[in-house]
Amino acid sequence: MGNGKALKEWASAVKALEAGSQIFIMRKGGIVEETRDFQVESNDFFLYPTYEHQRKELLKEQYRGIIDETLVSWSAQDTHVTINSFARMVEDIEVSDQEKLNQLFPFHIWTENFTEERLKWKRKNPLHIMILRVYTLNQPIQIEIEQAYIGCKSWIQLQALVPDDSGMTPVLNEEEFTAQVAEIKRTLA
Repeated sequence: MGNGKALKEWASAVKALEAGSQIFIMRKGGIVEETRDFQVESNDFFLYPTYEHQRKELLKEQYRGIIDETLVSWSAQDTHVTINSFARMVEDIEVSDQEKLNQLFPFHIWTENFTEERLKWKRKNPLHIMILRVYTLNQPIQIEIEQAYIGCKSWIQLQALVPDDSGMTPVLNEEEFTAQVAEIKRTLA
């Protein structure tokens, strides 16, 4: 099976993905990776929730409470992180113009301001809209937090085996997922 890669994402966004309220993430690049663009290092990966730098003002009002929920059992002294989900990237769509991005507004938890900033950063690079099929792990995994995981890297290598299909459950069934993808593509067309 090989060791799993994990993509770091705000815990609140991971929760939204796990709830099926959003089926994509947006990426330009991790800050440390400034020398090169964000690379899609793996098409399937664990979702590694991060807690420290979540900012409420970047989430739409109805989602701001999720941040508090994620922080209830979290402490900066934690030695382990719990991973509850796995994702497969179904499609990587590049968006370069603000108008198109605005049309995606109903499909995610972020404020317009946030998406605008994302697009403007490193202007010449498109924003990646990574459409993910998300699965919840039947057995969440506890990962010891290593020094290597800390900082602004997007991707980390976990000492955890990639689950097989029997070990996880899709958040959305085939029909719901396909319908959402079709709608997003129609919006961007």
